[in-house]
Amino acid sequence: MKLLIKNGTIINPKEDLVKKLDLLIEDDVIVKIQEDITCEADEIIDAEGLWVTPGLIDVHVHLREPGYEHKETIATGSKSAAAGGFTTICAMPNTNPAIDTKELVEMVKQKAENEAVVNVLPIGAITLGQNGEQLVDIEAMSKAGICAISEDGKSVMDAKILNDAMIQAEKLNIPVLSHCEDANLAKTGIMNEGIANKLGVEGIPPESEDIIVSRDIILAGRTGARLHICHISTKESIDFLRNAKESGLNVSAEVCPHHYTLTEEDVTIENTNTKMNPPLRSKKDVEAVKEALRDGVIEIIATDHAPHHIDEKNRGYEKAPNGIVGLETAVALGITELVETEILTPLQLIRKMSYNPAKMLGIDKGTLEIGKIADITIINPTEEYEIDVNRFHSKSKNSPFHGKHVKGKVKYTIVNGKVVFK
Repeated sequence: MKLLIKNGTIINPKEDLVKKLDLLIEDDVIVKIQEDITCEADEIIDAEGLWVTPGLIDVHVHLREPGYEHKETIATGSKSAAAGGFTTICAMPNTNPAIDTKELVEMVKQKAENEAVVNVLPIGAITLGQNGEQLVDIEAMSKAGICAISEDGKSVMDAKILNDAMIQAEKLNIPVLSHCEDANLAKTGIMNEGIANKLGVEGIPPESEDIIVSRDIILAGRTGARLHICHISTKESIDFLRNAKESGLNVSAEVCPHHYTLTEEDVTIENTNTKMNPPLRSKKDVEAVKEALRDGVIEIIATDHAPHHIDEKNRGYEKAPNGIVGLETAVALGITELVETEILTPLQLIRKMSYNPAKMLGIDKGTLEIGKIADITIINPTEEYEIDVNRFHSKSKNSPFHGKHVKGKVKYTIVNGKVVFK
């Protein structure tokens, strides 16, 4: 099987390459990248005016299976990922039951192998049942194939347990993905403290994030673990991150598109699709996020794709679950909010969505090179349209971006040399 991509602008972050070239795939491997490839092929894609990039990688996705299949499944989540240009996604463990044993890791891997159209890498929980009390068998789960450990959805509040987890993760050379929120300080808050005070409801202080970011950075320095901070959202947390990186600690962070696109001023008590965790923050925080994206302190863009059934989101702001779907809007929001505003170049955006995630995970992906597996995304950076949740491939439609005018559309997603979305 030969697939020839003609006339596209190759964007390869590993080599700082942005150049109009052709690319030839045989079976599942890239075999040629050069000008004017002429050969017989089973399929030819004319990519004139399009970006040809490494397959995008999302390190933070909730697939909900097992236990919450009414929200999403491995099959539907993977189709949503393909439609969003993602060829590899990392599945968070806060399912029911939580992914806290090697048997459950193997189950997710087998299910993904049978039903997913993209690569699915399971993430293991840090504590049994994610109850924060007893450490899981990290080594057994590592052997079964997890790409990282995380308690996402909550923080490990016991510093000793997290310290011990980091020691094991460092020995096994897997990263620790940290959801940073002091549960005691956040308590029953439902939105950022600033807007909450205006609306007369319980607020979430930004310090609830800052405290745990600081603590986890200290523990990473103590243990030598690779720490990755999930969905960073406050100026003070970014300052802690910047200082840690300047001190030489092995710490990285991701930001979600909603945290550089929306502020707490976009929150209304009627629209539960503006309820998420971390909550939408102040303008000051959003500006700090954009500056950290620009100067490279934040290296990764991830979606925190969090599907919920419409009936759950319609329970009112206080009772509605946190989270929004994000896989199918990430590329457009990146181009519209970051590239078009010259915060990032196209190369920088693609680096944060492919090469940098692969480096953080320690996997051999995120680049376009001869001999590499052909995971490729093809994007039209100039196509304009309105986001329509009714066209999403995800099982859930909970997005605050319905009707938003954007620029940038995924045209093809190729996994292991096979077109899985166009």
